[in-house]
Amino acid sequence: MPSELRLGSEATFDQALDAQRYLAGVGWAAPGWPVEHGGRGLSVGDRIACDIEFVAAGVPLPAGVLGLANVGPALMEFGTPEQRASLPRILDGSEIWCQGFSEPEAGSDLAGLRTRARPDGDDFVINGQKVWTSHGMYATHCMLLARTDADVPKHKGISVLLVPMDTPGIERRPIRMISGDSEFAEIFFTDVRVPRSALLGPLHGGWGVTVRTLVHERTGVLSRAAALENRARAIATSTTGLAPLDRDEVVRRYVDARVLGQLGRATLARGEAGEETSGLQALIKLSWGVTDRALAETALDLGWLPAVTGLRDDLAYRWLFTRCSTIAAGTTEVLKDLVAERVLGLPRG
Repeated sequence: MPSELRLGSEATFDQALDAQRYLAGVGWAAPGWPVEHGGRGLSVGDRIACDIEFVAAGVPLPAGVLGLANVGPALMEFGTPEQRASLPRILDGSEIWCQGFSEPEAGSDLAGLRTRARPDGDDFVINGQKVWTSHGMYATHCMLLARTDADVPKHKGISVLLVPMDTPGIERRPIRMISGDSEFAEIFFTDVRVPRSALLGPLHGGWGVTVRTLVHERTGVLSRAAALENRARAIATSTTGLAPLDRDEVVRRYVDARVLGQLGRATLARGEAGEETSGLQALIKLSWGVTDRALAETALDLGWLPAVTGLRDDLAYRWLFTRCSTIAAGTTEVLKDLVAERVLGLPRG
């Protein structure tokens, strides 16, 4: 891979897009996708191994990561032939997808969403608002959750619509993060009209499509666990001459990350053996979020004055960015409920 594309987490969106296009050209943008759709047909374990090698080589996260990891697999499973025609464009970054899931009063309780898609002849008419939409300012398309039947239990009246972001009536506004980035957007839909062919999966059956999509998303936490273990190892091996308390803190972070990595490998083995692992994946995401934040705090502590004065902007940026680690891909509170139910077997309520 050209050295100018090995930029790691510091890559801009355009640089990440260039890297994705290069990988697509050599057949490695989505190694876990089936061969017939432009992938390599690798198992989950081999795909995670690829992710780890990409991180170690400094390859940035693809600009269209949500399309590659979430939307693409959903199109393969639920899409019509016309909808699956987007797959090559998702691979090479011609289409950048976001997920219109969370709303101001429907984040953790996703099924409580209020965005409506009213059937009108051959179309749906969409009105509502989405928030915390990753890559929302860059996206060309949105995988949108909307309520299509308000007279049934909330999980049963939701549908998934595939919406081009240049459709009239869509307004997006950037949300500025504490790190200075605007990775998220707030999106407003006002009388947005899309054809019935935009429906992904069954009408009013969008919750099942959503659950399957989130399974694909949370599988990615196994890669995150391995990458975090590598980062902790790098900190532990690159710091010398530390005071005893600092050394103890580094060791604790390294042990936490090692345990998390081992749990990821064990979960992967169970999954490949055909076992249900959604509860363990939730546990890994929960642990990853807490450990990622703690590791960034330790690195900032070790950087001390150069970090807080801006001479080590990478440490300060990393610390600020990890404030979202316990929110993204499932908040800590929701994940604790999942672990209690699916791992510990505790009753609901």
